[in-house]
Amino acid sequence: MSDFDAFEAGLEGLETSLEGAASVTAVFDAELNRMRDSMLYTGREVGGMSVRLGSGLRKAFDGVVFDGMKLSDALRDVAKSMADAAYSTAMKPVQNALGGALANGMNSLMSGVLPFADGGAFAQGRVMPFAKGGIFTNPTTFPMRGGVGLMGEAGPEAIMPLSRGADGRLGVRASGSSQPAQIVMNISTPDAESFRRSRAQIASEMSRALKRGSRNL
Repeated sequence: MSDFDAFEAGLEGLETSLEGAASVTAVFDAELNRMRDSMLYTGREVGGMSVRLGSGLRKAFDGVVFDGMKLSDALRDVAKSMADAAYSTAMKPVQNALGGALANGMNSLMSGVLPFADGGAFAQGRVMPFAKGGIFTNPTTFPMRGGVGLMGEAGPEAIMPLSRGADGRLGVRASGSSQPAQIVMNISTPDAESFRRSRAQIASEMSRALKRGSRNL
């Protein structure tokens, strides 16, 4: 019986040791993930700094070789490029943090001022249909998410039907213009020869009458 108790105690000790090892493994895995992310970020930053430094060095040597720049001035430009690259790399995390904080602050502010859902869309609003061309003749309320909306014109409205004329233009036609104008001319002449002599005068009078009628349409 004592051997069995000792064996059971050994199993309990082994289980405790395994649990401790699992905890240590989890912590170690989390630390490895953190180091991997940090190394990826550092690699990107080092790559960006290398590009900026290479650009500064090329400009400096181009100035010495092609533009006759003094070596001291070229080295001064290289030092300035190195300082700018290091400053940009160091400030990038700060800029990202400040930008994120500013964006979150503006989002919270605008959400408080304009409490719309999904960018101002009325998700639960209902549409009032006017299948037969109805109009609003007075201020009208309509349901809106979180409240009631009011629609209406600041002044009186004129609702006029549009019609298309014979020339194809679309517009408002005056009342009574749908009926064609009728012009009646009575001509009296003693004989056919007198009518032939007066044809020019009759044509002129007819033209003037037609023009007056078209202006009154």
